[in-house]
Amino acid sequence: MMDLANPSLILLHAYLAAAFVFSSEASIHVYRKDPFQEVGNSYLLSGGSEGIAAASPRSNKARPGLRDGRAFIRFENITFWRSKEEADQHSAKERNTGLIQAFIFEAVDRDNIGGSAYGGQRSICCTPDLAKLEGCKQGEIIRRPSSSNPKWPVVINTQFTGNKLFARMDPKVIRIRKTGMYNLFFVTCDPNLRGLVMSGKTSWKNPDGYLPGRMAPLMNFYVYMAVAYMLLSVVWFSQYMRFWRDILQIQNCITLVIALGLIEMTLWYFEYAHFNYTGTRPVGITTWVVTVGAVKKTISRLLILCVSMGYGVVRPTLGGLTSKVLLIGGTYFLASELLDIAENVGTINDISGKARLLLVLPDAFLDAFLILWIFTSLSKTLEQLQSKRSSVKLDIYRKFSNALLITVIASVAWILYEVYFKATDPFNERWQSAWIIIAFWDILAFALLCVMCYLWAPSQSSQRYAYSDEVGEDFDAEEAQSLTRGAAEGDVSLVKQERKVGDTVVIDAEDDDETNAEGKRE
Repeated sequence: MMDLANPSLILLHAYLAAAFVFSSEASIHVYRKDPFQEVGNSYLLSGGSEGIAAASPRSNKARPGLRDGRAFIRFENITFWRSKEEADQHSAKERNTGLIQAFIFEAVDRDNIGGSAYGGQRSICCTPDLAKLEGCKQGEIIRRPSSSNPKWPVVINTQFTGNKLFARMDPKVIRIRKTGMYNLFFVTCDPNLRGLVMSGKTSWKNPDGYLPGRMAPLMNFYVYMAVAYMLLSVVWFSQYMRFWRDILQIQNCITLVIALGLIEMTLWYFEYAHFNYTGTRPVGITTWVVTVGAVKKTISRLLILCVSMGYGVVRPTLGGLTSKVLLIGGTYFLASELLDIAENVGTINDISGKARLLLVLPDAFLDAFLILWIFTSLSKTLEQLQSKRSSVKLDIYRKFSNALLITVIASVAWILYEVYFKATDPFNERWQSAWIIIAFWDILAFALLCVMCYLWAPSQSSQRYAYSDEVGEDFDAEEAQSLTRGAAEGDVSLVKQERKVGDTVVIDAEDDDETNAEGKRE
């Protein structure tokens, strides 16, 4: 059991957890003279943390390639640099003048690294007392074999020689044969190597490509979402083109959101496919996809806000609120764009926890403000429709308000679950299901969009009912439903009907302004 009362142990595990959370998500991890950090009696540098699936059975027979079924961590051009003052303390003839160790371990085996003597301070590096108790070698990390595989954790040694300023690690390929969350750290126990820096790169590969295990399911998810948006667009655009003469402004906005959603899901797929093939995230594609996503989120929220205010259905314009709506939209786009770029373009560990918090807070505050504004406006619109006895529009807005309420409740519940999920899994051991956290928000947004498409579907009477005031229940049931659904054929602006009463034939005629009935008796 871990001694949680030990300050050094708490510091060590806090550093490991932070390294897991903010480590690079790119499967090719590049180090550009990254400095080592002092942790306890050692100096550490996080090399990465990724979920890797076990190599498939076909990997032993398959030819090397992207989808060869092999899973590995490969070290390339890893070079350690020490200060000139430290190098000058040694002669050129000395053989080993400084040890650096790379160790790879599963998150479940994290307690197999380090130890403590007589219940005292826990250390990563072996001390004289621990050498007697643990049987470790002084000046090296303390490693205990994993219960599942005695060869793990894997430790790779690199030595400085003579008075050289640098030491180069031999190229290594570590095969992964068990599914798990793997972590790489570089450590030195030599206090004289304070100020050590490292350059080079490591490649992390899953059986089906370089995409990290926790992100791999999202590539297929975006394919399904793109297909869903495609089907929605086919249904929507068929109605849109059929009744294009009677389209409302709100329906134009819905069309734009559908198009942006389809583009966003497609771009996400291509971004992940490129990531999976090359092991790096293309800055250009990633920037484009997060920008399209930020535009879509902004327009979606403004659309819901405008609908809640009654724009396009209850009143033709927003009046003096237009400038305020545009201002909140521009501010939200900027906050969302900055947050998405920081989280997706490049690597996650490019920003610290505090820096990310500074970007998350404005986005969360604006979302909360928009939700409050939306429900306030929606309440006023419902009261207005109820006072005017606009039964059809009132029914639509009640359904819309119920859908919004369910969406907000689901969002709050999911946020609480996300907080619980991350709080109870600091080392990402449940990485195989982490993709659901991201996917849920796209599914929820799509579901709400489908509801709006149903409630405001293009019809032949959209314009006729958009800005008119209903009085009581004067409208025929068929006409009332035409606000959201078009008739199967024909134009209802001019309808002739015949009815026979005994030997009498009555012809009813309707035009756009009023209904006139004339009876002709024969």
